[in-house]
Amino acid sequence: MTHRQTLPPVEAHCQADATIADWLGQAARQRGSAPAYIAGDEHHGWAAVDAASARLACGLMGLGLKRGDRIGVLALNQIEWLQLFYAAAKIGVAVVGLSVRYRDHELLTMLVDSQARAVFTLGQHDGFDFIAMLGRLGPQLPALRHVIELDGSGLNGLAALAGTPLEAGRLSAARRRVVAQDVAMVIYTSGTTGRPKGAGLTHASLLASAAAQAAHTRVVDSDLIHLANPLNHVGGITCGVLTHLVGGGTVVLVPEFKADRVITLMQQYPPTIVAGVPTMLTLLLLHARIASVDFSRTRLVFSGGSNVDPVLLERLAQRMPNATLMNLYGLTETSGALVMTPWQRTPADLMTTIGVPFEGTQWRIAGVNGAALAVGQVGELWFKGVGVVPGYIGAAPGAGFSADGWLQTGDLGTVDGRGVITLKGRKKDMYIQGGFNVYPAEVEALINRHPQVVMAAVIGVADPVMGEVGRAYVIAQPGSTLNELELRGWCADHLADYKVPRQVSLREVLPMTPAGKIHKAALRDELAA
Repeated sequence: MTHRQTLPPVEAHCQADATIADWLGQAARQRGSAPAYIAGDEHHGWAAVDAASARLACGLMGLGLKRGDRIGVLALNQIEWLQLFYAAAKIGVAVVGLSVRYRDHELLTMLVDSQARAVFTLGQHDGFDFIAMLGRLGPQLPALRHVIELDGSGLNGLAALAGTPLEAGRLSAARRRVVAQDVAMVIYTSGTTGRPKGAGLTHASLLASAAAQAAHTRVVDSDLIHLANPLNHVGGITCGVLTHLVGGGTVVLVPEFKADRVITLMQQYPPTIVAGVPTMLTLLLLHARIASVDFSRTRLVFSGGSNVDPVLLERLAQRMPNATLMNLYGLTETSGALVMTPWQRTPADLMTTIGVPFEGTQWRIAGVNGAALAVGQVGELWFKGVGVVPGYIGAAPGAGFSADGWLQTGDLGTVDGRGVITLKGRKKDMYIQGGFNVYPAEVEALINRHPQVVMAAVIGVADPVMGEVGRAYVIAQPGSTLNELELRGWCADHLADYKVPRQVSLREVLPMTPAGKIHKAALRDELAA
């Protein structure tokens, strides 16, 4: 059965074909000097952000950039990132989101594929020189014309562009050429299963996802959220920035996730909404100063990336007793959130399901031939809708889509009679032990319920007898005495024997993707080395 839902009753401030610049202009007129973003000690009002991005847009046009061009932004969560994003959106230029964790090979791949004409970058970060690296890559990037240092003060610095005089007529003409179907941002998939692909997120798809999330989470002007999810990821740009552009509220920019820094900012600016992947939330709740944060106004906590395990659920409920907890599911290719826990839910829903799709989304649990499966059957999650990107740019424009336009997520799941989806894991993560399908997400959820476990990942590894067996990577609580035998016994008490990992590796750290998820491809590479 294919499911189709109508658009929610969202209060529409802009027309359906509005662009990001339209929404920012509307926010500037309606909210004026109300704080849109807090960056360090600086408060940036909506009108000020709109005005600064208008001048910067003129600066971008002065570099010869025009509708359809792309620029790379290599930065932390900082106000300059957002000013560039809004400036580019005003003139139809797409931002290619780049992570400060990327190095030569990754950046070269993405900049070649995207044909970026300019890169706006930090000069240095954590002792790494990005200007020098881009200089080395320059001969291999024929499309690249400009490298602008975000914190530079000279002619090649962002400050010079930001001071460009406003050319209202020229900017207005450029804005009129931008349409909602234009690509506003290119985000490269994390590459956990292969070569990264650049998803082309349009003004329409980004705003559709943001509006649906704002409606579902009931965002209001008095809300305040700390944004540590990176802006080059949909968890940052859509679930954080654009959701509050549409719905209102203030976003506190956290340059990069460090639990101690987030705690300090939360002390200064108590949140009404708390968001992050389970890893971030776990590290925050284990921090020595967590009790110093005032969570009395916190009304909502949502987590993306995986289900909330029982231990994390209990800790969140203790620290934030007035908050409703929700899971969130989305992909780069869906421009942000697509599925969230409904307001009326049970603790079991939080621990085992990802929620219900937003209204305005078509979806199905698809079998091998693409046909919709019945309730309870495991299949691949397929989606259509205004939040789904039209495709990829560069070398892989049609990958990941069916012939009739369905996004094939690669995620396996089931749906129950209520229309609530349970995630079973990645299609490529599933392994077959002795003829039985094993879904790592189920095993990981069980391991994460152990009171001495912080986080876990399970992969399938080759076995001469069983074909494949499970290998679990586990980070235990500090000071824990947990061992392999005890952990396997825990699994055996709660799972079928073929689901019990045959191998267990206890670690102090695990490799993470830039999006804050455990990097399973790195674990597989480690075994293959």
